[in-house]
Amino acid sequence: MRLLAIGVNHATAPVHVREQVAFHADGMNAALHDAMSSGAMKEVAILSTCNRTELYCNAANQDAAVSWLAQYHQLERHVITPYLYVLPQVEAARHAFRVASGLDSMVLGETQILGQMRLAAKAAEQAGTMGTVLHKLFQQTFAAAKEVRTATEIGANSVSMAAASVRLAERIFPSISEQNVLFIGAGEMIELCAAHFGARQPKHIMVANRTVERARLLAERYQGSAIGLQDLPEHLARYDIVVTSTASQLPILGKGMVERALKARRHRPMFMVDLAVPRDIEAEVGDLADVFLYSVDDLASIVKQGMESRIAQVGQAEAIINVCVQDFAHWLDTRELVPTIRSLRDQAERVRRHEVERALKMLAKGDDPVQVLEALSHSITNKFLHHPTHALNHADDNERLALVATLSRLYSLHQE
Repeated sequence: MRLLAIGVNHATAPVHVREQVAFHADGMNAALHDAMSSGAMKEVAILSTCNRTELYCNAANQDAAVSWLAQYHQLERHVITPYLYVLPQVEAARHAFRVASGLDSMVLGETQILGQMRLAAKAAEQAGTMGTVLHKLFQQTFAAAKEVRTATEIGANSVSMAAASVRLAERIFPSISEQNVLFIGAGEMIELCAAHFGARQPKHIMVANRTVERARLLAERYQGSAIGLQDLPEHLARYDIVVTSTASQLPILGKGMVERALKARRHRPMFMVDLAVPRDIEAEVGDLADVFLYSVDDLASIVKQGMESRIAQVGQAEAIINVCVQDFAHWLDTRELVPTIRSLRDQAERVRRHEVERALKMLAKGDDPVQVLEALSHSITNKFLHHPTHALNHADDNERLALVATLSRLYSLHQE
């Protein structure tokens, strides 16, 4: 078994590929159990966001793990393998540390990914799919991220997806305060977007969500209103700005629904931002003349603004991560010795138990306790030293010097 990080992200795969391997939050527990029951992995945690899907696992065979990922999403392996990265052992740890620190994000230094990694670790722990290796990995990952964010200004002046959405909207409309804004979903990303758009005091805010009560709780913060997803067709035409981020596996807004809304609006433009992966808005909607549709990948140029000051912090952040990687590599190396150490102790325990049983029988027969203890100690000593002595006596010239050095170190021998 060895540690692996397997995945795709915004740098290796476009959104139409990432959405095919995304994991639904509601189905995460089932996916984790399926990965374990497949036999491909001994431990596994899954990180799935709009910008990446990654498996962190303890697996004997990376091909089996990749095959599980493809099969789970009902894909042929060749569909995803051109976009996949597979990182073993220390490189997997380095990748995890960089991701949590915001060094591998579309938005350099963004902080949301750290919370998402914590949720991934928590989900694996609750599902019972996190063992010793992943527990240590995530423990070190969060410690590394904390040190990077404390010691550097890697997150300074970062532009979030939410802020980028506002900036794009302001390019389309002279003033957001004159527009009606519709949010579809009520998760963390929509909450961030609502805060940014709400600060511009739009004319009206509506939140549509599968659970209306949750939508209402968010909408009330901005004196808005709430509806269920099933009510979208009759309300969509009222809204100039639409921001969506749900966990739906199928599009919520289709081309036909948007076309009807545009007709009712007499073709007044609609600005739409789809922050979901898989996408909430059918790609064909972007072909409509009066729609300005942006996906998470389209926001890349905006979120990179202000990056110069953060890039200056990357070197220091990477240096911190290098130290953390070295510590984790040492832990992995020592862990590889565990079977040998366990075998050595088991052998010693068998010798001890056998000799104690023999000594107890001698005492039961009435033998002198002093002689029994002497015999016990001599017998244990001889048996412990038999194998190293035999190896030394039968070593050839090339081996002998190395064995002498090893035994001297193991037993702290000081030759005269």
